Amino acid sequence: MPTSRPTAAPTPARNEDDQRFLDDFATMSTFGATPEGGVDRQAATEPDNAQRRWFADLLEENGLRVVYDRIGNQFGLLERVPGAPYVVVGSHMDSQPTAGRFDGAYGVLAAAHAVFRVASEEPDPASPPVHNLAVVNWFNEEGSRFEPSMMGSAVYTGRLGLETALATRDRTGTTVAEALAPTGFLGDGDGPEAVFCAEIHIEQGRVLEDSGSSIGLVSASWAASKYEITVRGEQAHSGATVMPDRRDALLGASLLVVAARELADRFPGVLHTAVGKLDVYPNSPVVVASRVELLLDLRSPDEDVLARANELLLERVAEIEAETGVTVERHLSHAWGVNPYQPSGVDLARSSAERLGLSSEPIMTVAGHDSINMKEHVPTVMLFVPSVSGVSHNVGEYTEDADLIAGLTLLTDVTRRLGAGELGPATPYVPGEDRA
Repeated sequence: MPTSRPTAAPTPARNEDDQRFLDDFATMSTFGATPEGGVDRQAATEPDNAQRRWFADLLEENGLRVVYDRIGNQFGLLERVPGAPYVVVGSHMDSQPTAGRFDGAYGVLAAAHAVFRVASEEPDPASPPVHNLAVVNWFNEEGSRFEPSMMGSAVYTGRLGLETALATRDRTGTTVAEALAPTGFLGDGDGPEAVFCAEIHIEQGRVLEDSGSSIGLVSASWAASKYEITVRGEQAHSGATVMPDRRDALLGASLLVVAARELADRFPGVLHTAVGKLDVYPNSPVVVASRVELLLDLRSPDEDVLARANELLLERVAEIEAETGVTVERHLSHAWGVNPYQPSGVDLARSSAERLGLSSEPIMTVAGHDSINMKEHVPTVMLFVPSVSGVSHNVGEYTEDADLIAGLTLLTDVTRRLGAGELGPATPYVPGEDRA
């Protein structure tokens, strides 16, 4: 069990609204709950569907209108200015197969309660609403059942075609369209028109914990290279085939796994690497594998380091082919450089934190989030709260109640200010502009 950290946030007496949030979070955590204290609610499975139904009731009970778009993104709409576009606030509720309770889910519920709080306030004549507000629960952010990850926000922003997404199959052959069809979560529109976006999330690292800060002001995402790799060998008897005659695809894949870790060790602190998935064929106890498919990714806050790591990986692939007699096919499925968030949104969040007496610091995100898709579509604010010991994608994931409440308080102020138009006129964001 993670140890408790001394929170850097002030710990005010818990009010009724804060307790209501924590109670709702406890209820949310029952959907797909596992015996170890985590959750398993992969996209469009029954636990995910059940929590979506519960969340729709919660939104409607608080005066929001619930709609779904054509990829199953769930929106709760608060219309304050007829015809105006929306500040879209939220994250995702789907999870990895063995996951913690906080990843994504905290951001969705915090968004809902932030909008509830703004809606209950007396209008400020000096700062009237300019935009409407929308809570969002993005579909299939994790990508554990359907690949790629961040699917719902990718379709919403036009970065992934709707038909391609709907035709994507899980391991059993079920398509996204087939999984969503009986749920009632497929709409016939494109969702609300966004003008700004905000997302809050647990850090999934320990920068904030180590520094004692309450809030991370996300300034950019790390650069990344993601590879789909197929290692091809030759099927053979695992006992009878003499060792020099073997072309073992699993051996080649295993050397790639080791190579990825050795690359990270070569650039300590500035390169993260992983192989998160292996599919072995024929995966029989008495057969030398003839094919292994794997996903390998490299991430760095330094684009020069990432470029050098890619070069070294290519060199190592050639060596592995020569050593083992296998062939390695690489496909660069995703690649991006260091990708900043709009500095104006970072500044707005910083000023809100200062006004609320919350310590904050700039931070980069290593993990992908729906806000990364959204910031290429509209100006976007991304916030982090601390993760105890940096644990994530693990049932031991934990964030202190005081930090959850501090993040909700800040998100409420950011949502209020975005809704009042404090980031300026509703002009489309062009990638590459407004970047430091």
